[in-house]
Amino acid sequence: MLVKERMSHPVITVHPKMSMQEALKLMHKERVRRFPVVNKRGKLVGIVSEKDLLNASPSDATSLSIYEVNYLIGQITVKEIMTNDVITITDDTPIEEAARIMVDNKIGGLPIVDDGDVVGIITETDLFKVLLELMGAREPGIRIAALVPNIPGELAQLTKAIFDIGGNILALGTFLGDSSENREVCIKVDGVKQKELEDAIKPFYEKIVDVRKAEFS
Repeated sequence: MLVKERMSHPVITVHPKMSMQEALKLMHKERVRRFPVVNKRGKLVGIVSEKDLLNASPSDATSLSIYEVNYLIGQITVKEIMTNDVITITDDTPIEEAARIMVDNKIGGLPIVDDGDVVGIITETDLFKVLLELMGAREPGIRIAALVPNIPGELAQLTKAIFDIGGNILALGTFLGDSSENREVCIKVDGVKQKELEDAIKPFYEKIVDVRKAEFS
């Protein structure tokens, strides 16, 4: 899956001279937590987050009256508080690479650019939605997580065992196990009973981590 399949677009942007108060008001209206900042030519020059806007205040505010504070806050522009050195990606970036960049840099969103133009944005919320899809979180079925030996062909045998009993795999994910010698495999299956599923895959796992029937109204 590539970023272009799950990015948000078109993107709401703001300009550097917009006041902090205007930007915050627009952010709340649109229910977003960050805006790419573009210049008059529409080129990306920065990014501003809700946290940036909420934390901004005049440096000498404590010695001023409330009226003076409000006036000074009203003069603060996006340009003064935005992040200038913006990490960006292109729309053909793999979704997992976007997630890695966000985690490694501790940021909640990435503008997607094409020759300096903002064509989309992907955020932590978009990645959560991808996780829901990946794990079949909105589909009923038997969800089973097990530690499987980290050897070639083991996962193929496990999935074949599910096929042989007539099970339909709705979702499958592999994660780090409790050692380098195994992986945790999480599978959601329908079309079979829980006991039947456990018995079918028993020869191929080291330990059941969790098993449950997931139902949704």
